[in-house]
Amino acid sequence: MEKWSLMAITVLLALTVRWAVSLGSYSGAGKPPMYGDYEAQRHWQEITYNLPIRQWYFNTSDNNLLYWGLDYPPLTAYHSLVCAFIAKLINPEWVALHTSRGYESQPHKLFMRTTVFVADLLVYIPAVILYCSSLKETSTKKKASTCALCILLYPGLILIDHGHFQYPLSLGLALWGVLCLSHDWDLLGSAAFCLALNYKQMELYHSLPFFCYLLGKCFKKGLKGKELVLLTKLAGTVVFSFAACWLPFGTDVEQIMQVLRRLFPIDRGFPFQDKVANIWCSLSVLIKIKNMVSPQTQLKLSFAVTFLSLLPACIKLTVQPSLRGFKFALVSCALSFFLFSFQVHEKSILLVALPVCLIINEIPFMATWFLLVSTFSMLPLLLKDGLLLPYAVTTPAFLAVCLASFSILDKTSAEDLQLKAFSLSLKGYVSWVKSFPRIVRSLFLLSLSLMGVLSLLSAALPPPQSLPDLFPVAVSIVSCLHFLLFLLYFNIVILWDSKNSKGQKKSS
Repeated sequence: MEKWSLMAITVLLALTVRWAVSLGSYSGAGKPPMYGDYEAQRHWQEITYNLPIRQWYFNTSDNNLLYWGLDYPPLTAYHSLVCAFIAKLINPEWVALHTSRGYESQPHKLFMRTTVFVADLLVYIPAVILYCSSLKETSTKKKASTCALCILLYPGLILIDHGHFQYPLSLGLALWGVLCLSHDWDLLGSAAFCLALNYKQMELYHSLPFFCYLLGKCFKKGLKGKELVLLTKLAGTVVFSFAACWLPFGTDVEQIMQVLRRLFPIDRGFPFQDKVANIWCSLSVLIKIKNMVSPQTQLKLSFAVTFLSLLPACIKLTVQPSLRGFKFALVSCALSFFLFSFQVHEKSILLVALPVCLIINEIPFMATWFLLVSTFSMLPLLLKDGLLLPYAVTTPAFLAVCLASFSILDKTSAEDLQLKAFSLSLKGYVSWVKSFPRIVRSLFLLSLSLMGVLSLLSAALPPPQSLPDLFPVAVSIVSCLHFLLFLLYFNIVILWDSKNSKGQKKSS
């Protein structure tokens, strides 16, 4: 009972922080003609409620796709429809066709914020609590609750979901998939991840680790008898899950193709959106890639680089499937997608941050460092949404909680960072191993100082007239350099980790 009492307090604190963040302005408030993501979510409710399914993804006189047209998979549309039915019961003006565009009122804001809270309470938060409770390393009451507290207080997700206005459903469903696989409930885990992928197509960031882990398990047991049956069941689960989500669109090939065009608008070009902290945006400061090659060539280039960067982790996971390797591969592959793939948004870093949260108990120092950088990388977006104060409060608070919970500054040795196997393979290991923790701590403090200074400059000083994007570009480049080093680090851990071959339940 004491364990669950601590968890209840943890959840209450997490909800309080979320509610405090949601009290501020929302994305695009009072900024016509497009307003912001808040209006996008409201508009999807308007469209799904008033129009037949066959018109949801098509441009018509009642559905101008240039005004927040649906560009997420069917499960997002169904969720919008459910919210719309409730909104209609409370106030029909909230989802009235055409006339509700840009609708702003305190009751409607309360309703929309409540829908995000419900999604958090029903999907994301229970998955976090159960995940932390099931870890062997956090089996004690205090450790389980502190691990959950650190994950639930991660500022990036709070600021985007409850400030910028997004729903945590795709990440929550993906987390349920990880939780199920950690208990060898492979079919349920596959179904949960398929639902996540059918809610947001960006879950492709996590798709290869799920595929390689399950395929590796089947190969390891031998594709015969029960194992062949398992592979067949997994394939059937995937097909059934997708068929159920796409059933209303499955009777018309043109419908399916139009939805796919909306999900993957390759013709738009641009390998990145805004000042995102990936390699293409950073390189564009020196090399104008968008002006040098066609969108098709950009797509091929980004695909090739992304594939090559995630290949080592996927091969290792397939050959040596383990739950521990699976979680680290989720981080590495998602980070490769973020850094190198086509049409990346600032918020996509949350797809990397989620699996990093899942290993915060194993490498608390590096996980905390990454989560701080990931929040910092979204600073231009947060400033645009008026979230400077929540950012300035939640980020130091998160760092303080991690310092108190894990004593992260005391866990910087090669062994703590799971680099012992790699460091032993280097010549001169003995000569520098003693100074390694001090070097790592110094780099961490330097990184925090740099992020703090750039945050202050971005918030307090107007940029030079000749360089209006100076601070956003600086934030993206600094963050990108961090992410490249993190990608190298996680791949080293994966490739030199002998623990991956010691059983699939090492961390469950």
